[in-house]
Amino acid sequence: MTFARHCVFDGSSVGSEEWCASLDEKDKGDWSANEAADYAKYCVF
Repeated sequence: MTFARHCVFDGSSVGSEEWCASLDEKDKGDWSANEAADYAKYCVF
């Protein structure tokens, strides 16, 4: 239940459409190394 609530149903979790959109709005110079790697993994199609 906890996993589902935080990892499956949370629209702001890493890799979700909302998370990708929020990074698109953020200046790429302000991205952390983890954000850049996660963006490449989950948001680039």
